[in-house]
Amino acid sequence: MKDVQKTIEILQHISTQLTANALNHQIMARVFASQGFTKLAEKYAEHGASELDFIAKFHNRILDLDGEIRQDEIPTRQIFNDIEDFLAYDLKASLDGLPIVEDVLNAGYLDITTYDLIKDYYKDEEEDLNWTKSQIDLIQAVGKQVYLAKML
Repeated sequence: MKDVQKTIEILQHISTQLTANALNHQIMARVFASQGFTKLAEKYAEHGASELDFIAKFHNRILDLDGEIRQDEIPTRQIFNDIEDFLAYDLKASLDGLPIVEDVLNAGYLDITTYDLIKDYYKDEEEDLNWTKSQIDLIQAVGKQVYLAKML
């Protein structure tokens, strides 16, 4: 039998961190919408909603494992008015977070169901990392003003 208590703790930890990220992405969607950048607002609203879906899946898995869901203190995240600053911040968060999730996947204590769930989350976050990198590259290639014009 795999380490159920450790699995529950990691699911709880990821859920808490992801709650902070989801809220940050929802707030950033509002900031971008207020600036008139509809496409960016839609992207980050969808991203935040996707993160909330993963939180629900993690919570359901905790319950499946006969654990108790906690509502831990949610870490603060920074809010930005500038897309380049936000993309750099979001990229760093992904680059810092993905290796931690990869370590969890490679540690060997997860049951197969939880492993698959966290693997799906990892894949989603990796796609987000690649999208963020592509946006940074696009801004560098076409310039910030052209990029922002495309995000209206």
